[in-house]
Amino acid sequence: MTDSHDCCAPSRADLFLGVQAESAPAPHAEHGRHPIAQATIPAQTFTMGDAHGDDRWHDGETPLHAVTLEAFTIDTTSVTNAAFAAFVDATGYRTEAETFGYSAVFHLALAADDADVLGQPPQTPWWLGVAGADWRHPGGRHSGIEGMEDHPAVHLSWNDAVAYCEWAGRRLPTEAEWEAASRGGLESARYPWGDERGGVEEEPGGWRTNIWQGAFPERNTTADGFLTTAPVHTFEPNAYGLWQTVGNVWEWVADWYDPGYYAVSPGTDPRGPERGAQRVMRGGSFLCHDSYCNRYRNAARSSNTPDSSMANTGFRTVAR
Repeated sequence: MTDSHDCCAPSRADLFLGVQAESAPAPHAEHGRHPIAQATIPAQTFTMGDAHGDDRWHDGETPLHAVTLEAFTIDTTSVTNAAFAAFVDATGYRTEAETFGYSAVFHLALAADDADVLGQPPQTPWWLGVAGADWRHPGGRHSGIEGMEDHPAVHLSWNDAVAYCEWAGRRLPTEAEWEAASRGGLESARYPWGDERGGVEEEPGGWRTNIWQGAFPERNTTADGFLTTAPVHTFEPNAYGLWQTVGNVWEWVADWYDPGYYAVSPGTDPRGPERGAQRVMRGGSFLCHDSYCNRYRNAARSSNTPDSSMANTGFRTVAR
């Protein structure tokens, strides 16, 4: 049986074995300018977890539990290509996709030579391990990001996201902070806008987020306007002013992943397990579809290894 997390975002080991990475340079110690606009999330106690029975039991979205957080600031959007480029220009940083030499590309977005396809997980054949795919080349070596400066930066591992945060004087949100921010003050709502799903096939342009429309994984009608990523200011922000916390791209958060964590989570400022093998990702992506992955929800959780990178995963940052 296919692991549910692999459907959403394959681990590096799923794609290709035997590639050795060289060490990536550490970012320069001097903090850089973080250009993403900020929203202030007020101190609050909210109910964390799935209140609708939408969860998959192995994801660990229950039990519901009250969480108290201090106020914090968070990026109103995912970190963009322009922002990540400024970090790379200032530091010379090379991402793990670049040092490993490959990353995960969705098959319909491939822009590479046949010889560049290094692996294809048999249980999730819509994912390809593609040589030369990285944040500058999201579909492979024949793609680029010119004109996509305001799209979320992708093909970034958890380790890459942390490197950016260290340079910017920021950090990744905790899982609890991310969920509180995504909810926008709507207690127990499915989505940042309420409980109704993002749109209907019969209403082109009526979608509220960037997800898959059509028959996954072979036909995307692009009723929402996008096959892959959308600019970060597409659709409408939630009540806190955050854009596209669900859909578009998965976002890394700080916590180690444990499906049983909610049962033992502290009630104040939970930080996740002390150790683990995978880090949590939140929010779903442009590949989410109700037929196989309904994780474009406030409560939804997924995970991957910290060195994994793929075409549907980025991050946003926080500070207190």
